[in-house]
Formats: sequence, C-alpha cells, structure tokens
Amino acid sequence: MIKNYVIDTNVMIHDPNFLTSFSDNNVIIPVVAIEELDNLKKREGLVGFSARRVAKELQILMQKGDIQKGIPLENGGMLRVELKYLDTSVLPNGIDASKNDSKIIAVTLNLQKAEEIPTILVTKDLYMSIKASSLGANVEDYQNDKIVSEDVYTGYRDYYMPSDAINLVYKEGLELPEELKGEVFPNEFIHIKSTDSQGHEVLTRFDGKRIVPLKYTNEKAWGLTPINREQKMAFELLMNPDIHFATIIGGAGSGKTILATSTALQNVIEANRYRKIVFVRPVIAAGNDIGFLPGDEKEKLRPWMGSFYDAIENLTDLKETSKDNTYNKPSFTVEDFIEQYRQRGIIETKTFTYMRGRTFTNSLIIVDEAQEMTPHIAKLMLTRAGRDSKFIFLGDPSDNQIDNHYVDSKSNGLIYTVEKMKPYTITGHVSLKRVERSPLAKLAEQGM
Repeated sequence: MIKNYVIDTNVMIHDPNFLTSFSDNNVIIPVVAIEELDNLKKREGLVGFSARRVAKELQILMQKGDIQKGIPLENGGMLRVELKYLDTSVLPNGIDASKNDSKIIAVTLNLQKAEEIPTILVTKDLYMSIKASSLGANVEDYQNDKIVSEDVYTGYRDYYMPSDAINLVYKEGLELPEELKGEVFPNEFIHIKSTDSQGHEVLTRFDGKRIVPLKYTNEKAWGLTPINREQKMAFELLMNPDIHFATIIGGAGSGKTILATSTALQNVIEANRYRKIVFVRPVIAAGNDIGFLPGDEKEKLRPWMGSFYDAIENLTDLKETSKDNTYNKPSFTVEDFIEQYRQRGIIETKTFTYMRGRTFTNSLIIVDEAQEMTPHIAKLMLTRAGRDSKFIFLGDPSDNQIDNHYVDSKSNGLIYTVEKMKPYTITGHVSLKRVERSPLAKLAEQGM
C-alpha cells in the first residue's frame, strides 16, 4: 500500500540522499521544513553543508516537474512540497503553534484526516517524536542507515585450540578453523588460548587467508608502546601499510588519539611512509557554541585541535625521557613543533568544511570525534582518499559523547563505517575497553 511520509528537517540534514529511501511511496516535505533549510544554509560545518546539498538535490528534481503537484522519483515514488494542510487549529490548547515542529506535526495530522492513505511523520528528534505521538500522529525514526545490531563489532574474539595448533601460527600461519569460516572478518584479531597447556596463548590476526601472529607487537612509535591487549591490536592496524582504513572506538582515556598520533608521527616523520599527516575534527560544540572565532583557518581550528596538541605534547615528553627515566625538558613548544612541520607541508589541521574538493595522495588522515559525523558525511570523507593514503576514524559512539543532534549511538558515521567496511581486506577495526589515562579518569569513565 502506498504511504505518505512527512519528512522532518533533521532527516534531510542527517542524510541529504533521503529521497531514495522510501521505495514507491509519497515523500512529502512541509514548506516550513524548506524554511528551516534556508535558515541553516549559511551555518558553518556539517549542518550548513547538508542543508545546501539538499537544496541542490531538490533543484535538480524541479527540472523534471512541478514540486507543488508532485515529481516522480526514480524508485517509483512521488515528491512534493506541502503547501496545503497548514492549519494549526488541529493542535490542542497548550501546544505552541508558532513553533516549526508544531507546524510540521499539524501538516501530518491534517494529511491523516484528509487523505485515505497511511501518513507517517519521519523524524530523528526524540522530543518531536514524543509530542507527535501524543497528539495521535504515526511516527517513525529514519532507519535507512541506522545500525540495528545491539552488538557493535569489536574487531576481536577469544578462541581455544590445542598447543600444537598454536605452534603452527608461528611457522606458516594457521588455516581458519571450519567453525569460524564465514564468521571471522579480514583483519579481525583472534586471541588463541591453549586447551591443554595453561598460559600458552598467542594474539593473532586473520589476514583474509590465514591466521598469523602480530607483526608490530615489539615496535615503538615515537617512543610509545601499547600497554594492553586491545591497544596492541590497534597498534597493528595503525602501523600496517596494507590497511588503508582503520576505525578505533573507545571511551575517554582509552588511548585512541595518542596511539593514532604516535603511529602517524612514526610513519610520516621517521619512516617517510606517507608524505603528510592531516588531523581532522568535525566542528561540533560540546555544550553552548562559543560563536564565530577570529583569524585564519589555522587560528580558527586551534581550539578544536586540543586532543592532537595534547597527544603530541605527551609523546614529546615520552620521547625526551631517557632509559633511566630521567626527563629532559624539550627546548621547543608543541606549537613550535607543529608549526615547523606545518610550514613544510608535513602536518595539516582541517575541519570537514575545508575538506571538500580535496584529494589526499600518499597521506595519513586522522579523523577524531568521528561519532559526530552523519553516515553521509563519513562516506564523503572517505571519498577524499587518493592513492597510497590511509584514513583513521577515532571516537566514542555512546550517546553521552555525541553533541550532534542529527545522529545517535546507532546512526552516527563512525558506527556506520565500522559495520559497512568490516568485510574488506584493506580495513580493520578495534574497540578499546580499558582506560589507561589515569586512575581518576578510569573512575570517571566507569563509575559516574
């Protein structure tokens, strides 16, 4: 049966390609949602970009028909901007009819009464959903790119085998056991423990063909050594040039940023494996936004790049500590260090706003706080990858770490790419569990 889907503004911002997600049904955009897009088009960052992208898609469609009467979509549906059914008298007393959310709900309720077609409001706003449902509207979340699995892929598993089989891992690699075929993904880690010899175990990686031992487990990167099992796995992904896309998930203090930064400095400055490092942060404010910042791109981005500056400062301290634990204070500041390599084109700091149109060749790109991206933005980010480049997405996708109102723990770009990219031999993922920053950080992360 054909249905009417009334689209809230936040759905269009979340996924500018939303038009292809409703099969052969009617896609209805209330005119007030167009007004909201118009107000958002000049917004800096991801929201403004998505608003402009939606407008361009609608402009292309308008060349094929009258958007007020309805334009046929490629999948068999119809798109129209709703200019009727705007009467807010359908709303009960106590509802502020001047709010755009209320106007969109009114359009939905009026359509439900006027047309003999099931009408559904599609929104990603929880408060909008609660209010609309309480007023009798049928409401659905936008599910097209939402990860439905409750168990997010961790990138590793435990497995038990006889000691003889464990020994084969070091000789020529081990054939994947029959019961694991079809379950283990390329570059997934397997912690193999002996069934007949206590304490005999090995941390391995499935390279797509065989189970092999870790290659970089005894190496350091810019003075840093991984200190727990999951960090060793992440270190393997970050150091391996055959892995072109790595995702690392973990809570505050688990070591995501410092591991990625140390391996980047090692691979670019020490080993010359890549031409440059590009640090990227989506500009989403935690709490109230501080507004526009003065200065050029570099100066505007400095407040957002604190995690990278902190990581480089800690790594520099680590590198300046001698074998007898004597600390030699470096003769330069972190700002001096970054500026020196920035002027030589070896370090760049970017936000997505400045990434459009770029192609990064022979580069190592680290995207921090990737949970703030929508799946659409994450896909666009990865299309910036040129030959011999590597992308690293870092973040914590739990709801209390997401400040972007257009995504949640199941619909953000980080989780989306983890699940969609896990079957490929050039990608890898690890979830970090332990907090290593300090005892206080561990208490805050786990006990509050």
